[in-house]
Amino acid sequence: MTSDPATPGTPSEASAAPARGLPRPLLWVLLVVAVAANGISSLSSLPVAVGATFGVIALALAALLVRDHYRRR
Repeated sequence: MTSDPATPGTPSEASAAPARGLPRPLLWVLLVVAVAANGISSLSSLPVAVGATFGVIALALAALLVRDHYRRR
């Protein structure tokens, strides 16, 4: 016996929520941490690679937030 998507009471594939990435508040917190770590590493005597790594992470998180914003529009 197969279930008909038009039958009331049965969930359809169209009504299912799409799979999403990380929640937006978590992305914001991670972005703030990455930017702060980037600033601290730039002001301290840490190697340039450490600051560049935090900078790349911050850019990636910002890109994810922009993508999430446009998907919600």
